[in-house]
Amino acid sequence: MHIIEKSLQQLQPYEKNPRKNDGAVQAVANSIREFGFKVPLVIDKNHVIIAGHTRYKAALQLGMETVPCVIADDLTEEQIKAFRIADNKTGELAEWDFALLNEELSDLSDIDMSEFGFQVEDTFADIDETDTVSDGKRKILSIDGEKLEMTEEECQELLDLANQYVNESGVSYGFVRWLLHEYTNHTN
Repeated sequence: MHIIEKSLQQLQPYEKNPRKNDGAVQAVANSIREFGFKVPLVIDKNHVIIAGHTRYKAALQLGMETVPCVIADDLTEEQIKAFRIADNKTGELAEWDFALLNEELSDLSDIDMSEFGFQVEDTFADIDETDTVSDGKRKILSIDGEKLEMTEEECQELLDLANQYVNESGVSYGFVRWLLHEYTNHTN
């Protein structure tokens, strides 16, 4: 693989890029600022971007003049189109091992990982004050702004499960997937 520097002015985003990446640009720009430009763009012989549109936008945002590129001149037009789609799709197929991720994140004391899209939260959910409704006492559980009304017993059971998950994994994200997995394993 031969990596060459290309001017951002020479590069052209693919006009039919189906990936909506604007939400990731700031995190990628933060990553480039922190670690440098470590993954080259893949371009065709006409300098049209095959893979790396988000890195391209991040480089523009950072005011960079050049970026590392690999020219995929060994691919046919059909292979280029297929690679452009496959490169984006394959990243979606991976999952986090939250216990290992938490170990890795806990080792980082000097780098703010929220700059790269990680959300570190101290609590799983907020419990609003107990409300009284016609059939007895209920609690309102607020998760990411969504309000769930439930009995005090249901609320406590859910929070106990959330605490169990956080204690086992060390993180709060991934709880719903874990809960659904536990539920489907116990009901089948």
